[in-house]
Amino acid sequence: MGIGHKNIKQINFFSSNWKHQLSHGGELRKKQLGRGQRPLSTKDPIHVVFKVRRFRLHCKSLRAPKNFRNVNKLIEKYAKHFYIKVEQVSVQSDHIHLLIRTTRRRNFQSFFRVFSGQIAQSFALQGLLSTMTDTLGNDNRLWKSRPFSRVVRGWKSYSIVRDYIQLNEMEATGKIKYRKSRLRGMSTSDWQILWT
Repeated sequence: MGIGHKNIKQINFFSSNWKHQLSHGGELRKKQLGRGQRPLSTKDPIHVVFKVRRFRLHCKSLRAPKNFRNVNKLIEKYAKHFYIKVEQVSVQSDHIHLLIRTTRRRNFQSFFRVFSGQIAQSFALQGLLSTMTDTLGNDNRLWKSRPFSRVVRGWKSYSIVRDYIQLNEMEATGKIKYRKSRLRGMSTSDWQILWT
């Protein structure tokens, strides 16, 4: 007995068309489909986002001078240690964007684990963490969730991610005004500023 047209569509959907099949971590951890093995590539760049709980930071921002220096220093140190090529970085008040590459899957995994651990440890040792807990009074973790990562396939996706990370940086420095529509809402003058 052959497979019906509807069944073929279902099989194709789960095997190749799931919109998050190249993503992992972050908010996806709350969904069943986001709990599998982290998709990584040694040929394509990876967009990574580390998100902190701002209430755990004394200054309430990763862009506060001491926090900013620490984050950038640790990115440089552990990228070099794990042979990670960092193409782009944007440190925001409550999250960090990275566009990275490496030739070994194991290097990504080690970098994610060690970098996030060393940020928490470094901030704690330097007294940069608040003793506050969440609203229930029982969670004092620095990181909101596991790092979000997405394999960036194709030139168009790569170009969009680069522009998006750069836009985050321009917004953080005040050179471009934040808009909910993000890249779509940018004016011609904003596009001219983006990469200057």
